[in-house]
Amino acid sequence: MQTDTRPDVSHYTYRVSWSTDDAEYVATCAEFPSLSWLAGSQVEALQGLEQLLVDVVADMAAAGEQVPQPFAERTYSGKFNLRVGENLHRELAIHAAEDGLSLNQYVVRKLTSAG
Repeated sequence: MQTDTRPDVSHYTYRVSWSTDDAEYVATCAEFPSLSWLAGSQVEALQGLEQLLVDVVADMAAAGEQVPQPFAERTYSGKFNLRVGENLHRELAIHAAEDGLSLNQYVVRKLTSAG
């Protein structure tokens, strides 16, 4: 009995959107930003990109290359450093104080509302 040895690419981060320039749907994958697939329907675009990724991931693994880990399977600490410059830092600190928040709480609120 033969088992399916194709790579599982179902956990990657996909997006399908309409491309006005191409007059077709374009599927993209966040973990492989250089790859995309065009098709006449959303489903066909996604299926085409998934098949392309199966081939690409298999080729990368066979060549001993590092295959990107899906974002959904990565762990995050909840921390990152951001350099904003003195003037913006001052402005953000003032806004945070005016709102009665710590600078961290203020920036998290702004990032959450911008997303």
